[in-house]
Amino acid sequence: MVRFALVGVVNTGTYYGLYLLLLNVLPYVAAHIVAFVLSMIGSFFLTTYFTYRTRPTWRKFLLFPLSNLTNFVVTTSGVYLLVDVLGFDDRYAPLIAAAAAIPVTFVVSRTIMLRPEPGERDKAQPSEPVGSAERR
Repeated sequence: MVRFALVGVVNTGTYYGLYLLLLNVLPYVAAHIVAFVLSMIGSFFLTTYFTYRTRPTWRKFLLFPLSNLTNFVVTTSGVYLLVDVLGFDDRYAPLIAAAAAIPVTFVVSRTIMLRPEPGERDKAQPSEPVGSAERR
């Protein structure tokens, strides 16, 4: 969880820096989308190598955006609501909106990154549920 949080901080900083940079040349929603996609690519590699210490594969790379789909919907909706409905400054709205999506992104990314690759399932040995050894 700590490694996930550290990657999240780096990813948020990357996203936010790109967002502010792109905000100079794009409308805020376009700046949000482009910054989100670019930071998600970096997040994939950090999540793979640092958070879950797994090997990056094309399959995981192609599935990884699913882990951010909820994040994207929540943050995009949040940015829109905060800026257009509630009148927040468009420079700070993404930070507030991003906080709401963190727990969901963790659960989905963990499922994708730790899921066995096709063919590895046959090799995997069944394991006891967590805590079952302590109950004996």
